[in-house]
Amino acid sequence: MGLINNINCPDDIKKLDSRLLAPLASEIREFLITSLSKTGGHLASNLGIIELTIALHRVFDTHEDKIVWDVGHQTYTHKILTGRFSEFATLRGFGGISGFPKCDESLHDCFNTGHSSTSISAALGMAKARDLQGKSHSVVAVIGDGALTGGLAFEGLNNAGRSKTNFIVVLNDNEMSISQNVGGISKYLNKIRSNPGYFKAKRNIDILLNKIPRFGNTISQQLQRAKDSLRYMLVEGSIFEELGFTYFGPIDGHNIAQMSEVLSHARMVNGAVLIHVITKKGKGYGYAEEAPQKFHGVGAFDVGTGRQNGPHDKESSSRFFSEQMIEEAQSNPSVVAITAAMPDGTGLSAFSKQFRSRFFDVGIAEQHAVTFAAGLAKEGMAPVVAVYSTFLQRAYDQIFHDVALQNLHVVFAVDRGGIVGEDGETHHGIYDIAYLSHIPNVTVLAPSDGSQLRQMLHYAVSGCNQPVAIRYHKFSSPQITEKPFVIGRAEVIAEGEDITLVAVGSMLETALASAELSGKSVEVIDLRTVKPLDVDTLSKSYAKTGKMLVLEDHVRIGGAGSQIESALQQPVIALGYSDKPIPHGDFDALYKACGVDADSIAQIIKRECGV
Repeated sequence: MGLINNINCPDDIKKLDSRLLAPLASEIREFLITSLSKTGGHLASNLGIIELTIALHRVFDTHEDKIVWDVGHQTYTHKILTGRFSEFATLRGFGGISGFPKCDESLHDCFNTGHSSTSISAALGMAKARDLQGKSHSVVAVIGDGALTGGLAFEGLNNAGRSKTNFIVVLNDNEMSISQNVGGISKYLNKIRSNPGYFKAKRNIDILLNKIPRFGNTISQQLQRAKDSLRYMLVEGSIFEELGFTYFGPIDGHNIAQMSEVLSHARMVNGAVLIHVITKKGKGYGYAEEAPQKFHGVGAFDVGTGRQNGPHDKESSSRFFSEQMIEEAQSNPSVVAITAAMPDGTGLSAFSKQFRSRFFDVGIAEQHAVTFAAGLAKEGMAPVVAVYSTFLQRAYDQIFHDVALQNLHVVFAVDRGGIVGEDGETHHGIYDIAYLSHIPNVTVLAPSDGSQLRQMLHYAVSGCNQPVAIRYHKFSSPQITEKPFVIGRAEVIAEGEDITLVAVGSMLETALASAELSGKSVEVIDLRTVKPLDVDTLSKSYAKTGKMLVLEDHVRIGGAGSQIESALQQPVIALGYSDKPIPHGDFDALYKACGVDADSIAQIIKRECGV
């Protein structure tokens, strides 16, 4: 690790002899594999972009130039080259460096990212600000082919190409998002990358046709049309040039010298430039190359075997969801499943194999997924949209306008509802109860264990004909209580006299533990149905104990606690999260820091009971 130890800032990479760049890339690759095997993190995406990142820092100066990383989970090499190598043992840990770009972490991180398809729009805004301020530095957006399927990326491309602004988009094409890419854009890029002579052909056509003399406007226009026609016949990259970009590619993204040459040329071109780079996700680590989706986001793992040391699958809420979805589809031919590029993460992979014609992966396009589901529901199908809570935020208007206002029977399986740990503030699913509950016609459910999740999914698919959102955490116990789910009913799990503790979803286990630790007579209620609320059960318990706490893995503003207080017209203590972003870290550290761990709740119970 001799070279990597000498990189303390981006200037050091510029001083390094070009013959040492490939050995440096190898050192970084070896370091990332070893380091992430201990801390976990996004492995495959970072292994695939090492050489490209070196080339970017070789050409651009991030003291002044701006590099906006789409999604941002692929910035580990960027962090190493910008002085954070010594901090990698703290990666994604509480109080440590983030797994995503953070402006308050380094001046070389110019824009916070965490969700996909944002880089082009943000970088274009930064480029326009540069122009208005009379500055001349470069602005680069680095976006993957998976993120390019997002509608926001196309909106940015459409605006950027006609903006007459010097601006560079680097398209990192590794044929993957988290899972295998799908759709027309994936097929289009595959045509380009399968033609290695494209860039040379394009250049030769341009050289040849530019030598033809021009005689007047009419002839010039005809020659330009002929030039365009020849390009369309022989060159596959026309869509980007039609949008107004100068297109370079496809280029080997693991060839640092070639990448540096093209980047240097691109920064001299007037107007918008798109550089199409081909990389290999997981490059240099066989297990990650063979199964990049498995090594997208990993916990600690054994380098020699590739075996990950995460929780066993039988404890995963995604498994309970997967099994129930298959049961519903077997008995109901109207059931279809929709995901936005995450069949593995949401638990729909098994469904996709068994019901191929009834499974739809729409790519990273949550807005489209929801309105697509609305169309299916309008024609009598029973669509289930499986999506992470943090990503469903992107389709708020579609939920309201296209589903709820028409009261269509669309089921939202809202996975990862609550704190999600090491991915941090952009990924915590702690706003969904608030933004779903105030939308008319939407029922909001929160299971506390795997059995409830299955019962709720059965109800949502087969027991109603309106929008239903089932909000659940990453991991649930198979069964905490034997009391069956009934829509609109909260269940008293433990009788008590001193105080009522209402648990929302997966917080039931914490509620039961804190009640026991407090030593008080605590009445514990499993809320189950957030909307509509079981006002009768809640009112009776409040009248009995005279005090009520509501424990939820969610922000307090707009959460279940505030809704219960409004419904009962009585003061309620909401135990959730304050109105500020929650950082990254392991679950236990974050729960404790936010005051929603069992020990903290037990102390609150004692205080409220006058102990």
